[in-house]
Amino acid sequence: MAEEIDVVVVGAGQAGLATSHELEQRGVEHVVLEADVPGSAWLRRWDSFTLVGQNHTVRLPGAPYAGGDPQGFMGRTEIAGHLDAWAGRLRAPVRSGCPVRRLQARDGGGFTLETDSGTVVSRVVVLSTGAYQRPHRPPAAASLPAGLPVVDLTGYRNPGSLPDGPVLVVGSGQSACQVAEELVLAGREVVMACGRAPWFPRRAGDRDVFEWLLDSPFFDQRVEDLPTEAARLGANPQLSGAAGGHDLNYRTLAALGVRLGGHLVGADDGVVRLAPDLEASVAAGDDGYRLLRGLVLGVCARQGVEPPDLPDPAPLGRPGVESVPVRELGSVLVAAGFRPDYTSWVQIPGLVDGQGFPVHDDGESVVAPDLHFVGVHYLRRRSSALLFGVGADAAVTATRIANRLGMPA
Repeated sequence: MAEEIDVVVVGAGQAGLATSHELEQRGVEHVVLEADVPGSAWLRRWDSFTLVGQNHTVRLPGAPYAGGDPQGFMGRTEIAGHLDAWAGRLRAPVRSGCPVRRLQARDGGGFTLETDSGTVVSRVVVLSTGAYQRPHRPPAAASLPAGLPVVDLTGYRNPGSLPDGPVLVVGSGQSACQVAEELVLAGREVVMACGRAPWFPRRAGDRDVFEWLLDSPFFDQRVEDLPTEAARLGANPQLSGAAGGHDLNYRTLAALGVRLGGHLVGADDGVVRLAPDLEASVAAGDDGYRLLRGLVLGVCARQGVEPPDLPDPAPLGRPGVESVPVRELGSVLVAAGFRPDYTSWVQIPGLVDGQGFPVHDDGESVVAPDLHFVGVHYLRRRSSALLFGVGADAAVTATRIANRLGMPA
């Protein structure tokens, strides 16, 4: 017999816990279903993973960072521990080890959730299953020979987890650059198939880049502000929080000995081929730098402060790699971003758009009323999935649910 629960939150990461907190504040009884344990998604990152934003940017409702190192960068186990401790303080039950295998709409309203612990029927459901659900492999990766080990970022733990030999890193965002740096510092030969990602110095003047950008409109950007909806999938600025935080971009990687090439074209005749577009990729990253520089200078103008020194970047000054014999590679690490993955388990036609993002009205599905989303990249703004932005979205959704249930919000 199915268990009946009025409101169910699926996922106990920062989005699900923020939603639970906000529902609790409004007196909405609910249950949180978590496939593993609270915060466990962070533990699936590689061993040396750290936040890119400083610890003080962990501004979760009811669980802001309160440690002794606000300018530092928490590692994956610290982040997971912070979320797990928060879950323990919430009144709503968090059912760990309870993955939802299938969700369907019910005739007449509400939803059926099939879990490993049985069937649940709910009037309202909030999906908070994370912004990074399914690793993306560019189509060209399908041409890589079967005998060459290919690992997605979710399968990488440390340099020793990869087969011996040189590594081809495919990707251009924060994670790709961070892993490429870790590998080359561990003594591995690294070739990088580069895409187009912005970059910015870790610090500008006496402030961290996040402090500048939080004072700018950067994180308030909405999907409709983007040149195209596909821009939602653009890479985050190249940067690192490792070793206390430092600059990380194509120039710093080249200086360490990483061999840079254009984007992955594919493999044939025993050769992996990279496009001759490294110069264009670097130029696109420099355009991103100039855009971010403009935001910083705008902050300075509004606040009436002296702008930091942010000169134009010097030319990279080296040709790109265009081919690598397969026999010279030990493995390929694909770090080309992530895509949403709702349709594999949510059986509601029309739920997502062509890129897999929910089709919604202020966080509520347009095809399934009372099905809500929190923690989706660009759900309401650029910060919607981030540790300092998800709380605002959770509050809006909790208010909407409370109003729908006829409760004071």
